[in-house]
Amino acid sequence: MVSQELLDLLVCPLCKKPLELKNEGQSLKCTQCRRVYPIKDDIPIMLVDEATIDPA
Repeated sequence: MVSQELLDLLVCPLCKKPLELKNEGQSLKCTQCRRVYPIKDDIPIMLVDEATIDPA
């Protein structure tokens, strides 16, 4: 799981807005553009090309 310290530092690489933990720690969602970045082996994959867009 991503530590709270790291979560406080991470922002969306596209719009630079805060991220929130989603799917029981399996992804990070941008609060602005709704991009969802996967977390694999406890490492956030912060690449725009790897993100999906959450419709909700």
